[in-house]
Amino acid sequence: MSATLPPWDSLDDGKYEDEAAAVARLLAAEPLGAEAETIRAQAVELVRAARRHGRRQGVVESFLREFGLSTREGLALMCLAEALLRTPDEAARDRLIVQAIGSADWESHLGRSDSLFVNLSTWALMLTGRLLEPEDSPQALAGQLRRLAGRVGEPLIRRALTTAVGFMSDQFVLGETIEAALARAARGAMMCSFDMLGEGARSQADAARYEASYLAAVAAVASAAGGVGPETGHGVSVKLSALHPRYEATKEAVVFAELYPRLKRIALAAAEGDINLSLDAEEADRLTLSLKLLERLAGEAELGEWRGLGLAVQAYQKRGPAVIDRLADLARSSGRRLMVRLVKGAYWDAEIKRAQVAGMEDYPVFTTKAATDVAYLVCAERLIAAAPALYAQFATHNAHTLTAVRHLAERRGVGFERQRLHGMGEALYAAAGEHEPFPLRVYAPVGGHEALLPYLVRRLLENGANTSFVHSLLDERLSPEAVAADPVQALKSRPDRHPKIPRPRDILMPERRAAAGLDLTIAAERARVAGAVAALDAHRATALPVFRDAGAEEIDRAFEAAHVAQRAWDDEGGAGRGRVLRAAADAMEAETPRLVALLAREAGKTLADAVAEVREAADFCRFYAAIAERDFTGPRLLPAPAGERNTLELKGRGVFVAISPWNFPLSIFTGQVAAALAAGDAVLAKPAEQTPNIAAAAVKLLHGAGLDPRLLALVPGAGETVGKALVEHPGCDGVAFTGGTDTGLAIARALAAREGPLAPLIAETGGLNGMFVDTTALREQVIDDVILSAFGSAGQRCSALRILFLPEETADSLLEGLAGAMDALVLGDPADPGTDVGPVIDAAALAQLTAHAERLAREARIVRRLPSEGLLFGPVLAEIPRPGFLAREVFGPILHVVRYRREALADAARALAATRYGLTLGVHSRLTSFADEVRRLVPAGNTYVNRSIIGAVVGEQPFGGEGLSGTGPKAGGPLALSRFAVERVVSVNTAAQGGDPALLSLTE
Repeated sequence: MSATLPPWDSLDDGKYEDEAAAVARLLAAEPLGAEAETIRAQAVELVRAARRHGRRQGVVESFLREFGLSTREGLALMCLAEALLRTPDEAARDRLIVQAIGSADWESHLGRSDSLFVNLSTWALMLTGRLLEPEDSPQALAGQLRRLAGRVGEPLIRRALTTAVGFMSDQFVLGETIEAALARAARGAMMCSFDMLGEGARSQADAARYEASYLAAVAAVASAAGGVGPETGHGVSVKLSALHPRYEATKEAVVFAELYPRLKRIALAAAEGDINLSLDAEEADRLTLSLKLLERLAGEAELGEWRGLGLAVQAYQKRGPAVIDRLADLARSSGRRLMVRLVKGAYWDAEIKRAQVAGMEDYPVFTTKAATDVAYLVCAERLIAAAPALYAQFATHNAHTLTAVRHLAERRGVGFERQRLHGMGEALYAAAGEHEPFPLRVYAPVGGHEALLPYLVRRLLENGANTSFVHSLLDERLSPEAVAADPVQALKSRPDRHPKIPRPRDILMPERRAAAGLDLTIAAERARVAGAVAALDAHRATALPVFRDAGAEEIDRAFEAAHVAQRAWDDEGGAGRGRVLRAAADAMEAETPRLVALLAREAGKTLADAVAEVREAADFCRFYAAIAERDFTGPRLLPAPAGERNTLELKGRGVFVAISPWNFPLSIFTGQVAAALAAGDAVLAKPAEQTPNIAAAAVKLLHGAGLDPRLLALVPGAGETVGKALVEHPGCDGVAFTGGTDTGLAIARALAAREGPLAPLIAETGGLNGMFVDTTALREQVIDDVILSAFGSAGQRCSALRILFLPEETADSLLEGLAGAMDALVLGDPADPGTDVGPVIDAAALAQLTAHAERLAREARIVRRLPSEGLLFGPVLAEIPRPGFLAREVFGPILHVVRYRREALADAARALAATRYGLTLGVHSRLTSFADEVRRLVPAGNTYVNRSIIGAVVGEQPFGGEGLSGTGPKAGGPLALSRFAVERVVSVNTAAQGGDPALLSLTE
């Protein structure tokens, strides 16, 4: 690459650009200029013409027209289509049908569509809805199906609906094989870009299978093309996530070592056949990495003079225009013409959620449709201006956009290619073809029904949404002028972000700002953390002092000072205490790189886990500050009869002892301390022996935020001595503890044996956490969530998954997938951003895990075990004969699997419940009835459905268990401060003064 070409990583400077600034930049570009009105008028005529071509409307559009996503019927159909054909057993398919179809009003849609297929499908759906009603009991459902089968001879409804959904899938897919797709394309005289459907790889075996599929497709397409060239022949689209299980920015070295050779082999085959090979766009986090891969390919001398290499660019990303500019530079510097497919983007809702979850300052995408449409035009203008270095391929179903790009191209005398999705846009492009000579390519999915369904759901969501052009084009109630409105004028009139999509950190306002995140997919952010780690390593001897155990006299002095200071702190009220806690949260965020480095080095936290922990600590401070400001504002009036005034006030208990664990040495330590301080208490905090420096850093930040040092004392030492002395001290007014169940029980006994006032224990202890999967669950999602739940944080979370319950029908497939995904895990230095699994905490933990693994080798079946080295304990996946095989928690990256039969689900669930732990529970199923049944059978403080079971978020998923797993109240919940406070009621007989003034002063 030319030395003048800026590094691709610099693109990330604009990843989360302020939306107001990004919109101002778009409007300043003025992409349409003086032709704006002409373009608008022609777009209006194109809408009218498209509506006249209604008979060429695709089946997909017919469905969208009849079953909008705002209807119960549309949503039911979506749910059914997503899961029905993936479910192997008939009983589960029957339950899916009842759940999705039984309560919808299909009869109201009967006969209303112009499409024979839509009307036939409606008959099937209506028939099902009449014959099958949702049942609370699976047994009742089974009985009903048996009665129905007796009348018709077999489960007719299941067969009819499966056929109907399968036929619907056929309308989206060009062929189940590339040969079938090529034949169908030839019959329809279509030029295509074939998309070989499939989820992203979860294992190297998946990646090898997808590579073989792509190579076969390229060979077949090249053979059919006959050397006509990439502009006039078929092409193939490639998902890079299908070529490696860890296609991630933090795995760049691995990606180039293992994914790139696969991609190069496919590119060489495409170059030999002289066809178009397009790299599909995926999530915003992968943009920079994809461009680096493209750059390497563009420079490959083995590709010769091939001009078919290309990629998709998403206009909804704020970096879109800059990407076009960089691609033009790359094409010129490498001498290789690139084909650029400009799309608006397919993951908008996911990008919004991801930025909110991660606590980013803004979004990588625009929040309004108008801004996205204008961004597309700005990108289109730059793409056309870059000819001949770039060959423009415009993918759109929008009449105004289609008209505008034609004008932009004609203005410069440049040719381009139009693209539409298979099954959609037929009427629009039939109308446009009357006066547009530019070639049209169809983006055509190829694959079996099972691989199609996620794609199908995504396309329906995008194009059935109320804001989509496809939805508007089909709605005759909207005028052509409204459908083809100029997005530039719309954006000028409302340039602000969407009013219902605040900045990611403002989604919890006005209560509080969400904690600030740190995006490790950005090289500059990784460099900041690396600098902090290097600085810590360079001065580790002085930066990490060795703490000695606190002595008895020091503990006495700390209690005495805390009691003296606590009264004034309690009188400060919630507002005053809240200011200090919010300042502490700000200070923690400002110190994020240093705290992350400390967590990596002292606690062995991976960088992603460390960033999450700093965020959780800041969230605890702000959340408890908000509760203090709301509930600790002085006396509140209670109901009273005439002549009486009753008030209730919350006050601090006194001095709390907080005993925190090593596995969350910053967030749990801070959460305990912040809760007590918010309630008006003083705190003596004993951190885990393994992580005192992290606790010391938190204490220093709290003191620096304005907290009187007497209110928070760090009391390091061993639990057997210092912890025992703190709990038994007469100055202890309550204990907050997180740790092992045995230690929690010992603390409870010690508190009960003390003389004097009763002191509360707020405990969060261990968990023997299970996850139940049924046959309707999505395989790829199960694999992702199980790997994260069981092996994230090296399995050293109290919420981690310990026992996985798999149905016999799909157990083998899931175990194979889990083993393959385990092989893709990276064990290593936790300060390396590419590490997935860091070390266990110490030699004692390692010895316990090793001993348990040896027991599994003797008494169970180890499915996969990764190599261990030093404190890096290789994760283990093992099948055990029964849930009772485990009597207590095994704290580390070991996952136990139990197979179950559907009819014996209750027995398996009761066996887990019999352990009397009750912390976290997971369920993976498309059936609400299955999730409800598991929840009834297995009590748990936190239940997670179709997601991982770790990573509870403050204020959103209050965390804590029951039984052997804790006492409550839940950390990060609305009741969290209740046991840190006392309630005081004052009742005053106001009539004793001679009467009730309020009552006597009433007027008519």
